[in-house]
Amino acid sequence: MTRPHILIAAAALVAGSALSAAEGVSMDDPNIKVDYQEDGRYFTEDGVPTFNVAEDGTVDWPTFSGFRRYHAECHVCHGPDGEGSTYAPALKESAVEMDYYDFLDVVTNGRRKVGAAENSVMPAFGVNPNVMCYLDDIYTYLKAHGSGAIDRGRPAKKEAKSDVYAETENACMG
Repeated sequence: MTRPHILIAAAALVAGSALSAAEGVSMDDPNIKVDYQEDGRYFTEDGVPTFNVAEDGTVDWPTFSGFRRYHAECHVCHGPDGEGSTYAPALKESAVEMDYYDFLDVVTNGRRKVGAAENSVMPAFGVNPNVMCYLDDIYTYLKAHGSGAIDRGRPAKKEAKSDVYAETENACMG
């Protein structure tokens, strides 16, 4: 193998390793791993909402709902499936890397970063029931996609909506 071919092969190997690490996160990660289920919602050991994807690809109802709500409210700026756009960053990584409570704070209160190197404004959604009533759902959807547990696009199979979920949804939406 000539030197340029060795360098190209090495670069491809390194790029492939980085890509595999970015595509998936260990499902044993305590920030993702399901510890318990309550009324159709799944939680980590710390009580943070998470997703559940069965072996046949069936997603939990909140993750499916999160897909729908994300695409109704968030994709205009952040792109389809949380992949990002030229206007706003990808959110699928944020849901995996960012602390849950920081995520809630940014969505609820917004964030403004203005300086010589950047100018970004995330509006506050704290008074928007279409976001706030489904914020955990949006978070779990982005977390599922960002961890590689689900692919892009509408999940093909979903669990049924629990009665408690439906009651909570009706109470929140009025």
